[in-house]
Amino acid sequence: MILIGQYDSSFVRRVAVALTLYGFAFEHRPWSVFGDMDLIRPFNPLVRVPTLVLANGESIIDSHLIIDHIDGLVDDDAVMLPRAGEARRRALGTVALATGMADRMVSLFYERALHDQTSELLVARRTAEIAGALHALEAQRLRAAGPWWRGERIGHDDIAVACALRHLAESLPDLWDPARHPALAAHAARAEALPVFAAVSQPFVAPA
Repeated sequence: MILIGQYDSSFVRRVAVALTLYGFAFEHRPWSVFGDMDLIRPFNPLVRVPTLVLANGESIIDSHLIIDHIDGLVDDDAVMLPRAGEARRRALGTVALATGMADRMVSLFYERALHDQTSELLVARRTAEIAGALHALEAQRLRAAGPWWRGERIGHDDIAVACALRHLAESLPDLWDPARHPALAAHAARAEALPVFAAVSQPFVAPA
C-alpha cells in the first residue's frame, strides 16, 4: 500500500497512525496538494489527501473510507472501532466531531492565509464552529473514565481527536488554550507520548 499526503494533515496522520498500530506495511509519499498536484492527480482526481493506493492500483480517497477499509482487514479483537451497535455509533460520533473540526480548521486557515481580503462572516462562523466542537469533545472526554475514550485500548476516536488537536495547536494557535480544555490537553499529551505518534509526525508547514 502507498499512503499519499503529509503528516501535518490530521487526516493523513490519523490514517498513518492506524496503519502503523495495525502493523500494516505501507510506503509513504509525502506529497503536498499545493506543490505536488501533478503527482497526486493520477491517483486522486480531487487532488486531496490522504489517498491510499492499494496493491491492485485502486485508490481510496477519503480518510473515513480508508479507515473502514483497513478495519475490514483485521480481526474483531484487534479492530479499533466497535463493529456495530451503540458503542460504534458513539465512537463514530466522536470521530465525526474531531474530523469535522479539522475540516473547519483547514477552511479557516485558508481563509486567513490565502485571501487578500478575508470574509469576517466566514472567519467568525468557523471560529465558533471550532470552539463548539472543542466544548463538546471536552465534555465527552470528562465523562470517559479510562485512559482512552472507551477504556483501556486506544481507538480511532482517540487518534482522530489527538491528531486534530495537534493540527489546531500548530496551524491556529490562537484558538487552542489547553487551560480551557484540560481533559483534551491531557488526552493529546497521552497520545503524543506514544512512540507511534512520535514516528508519524511532521511540524505544520503552511502552504506557500
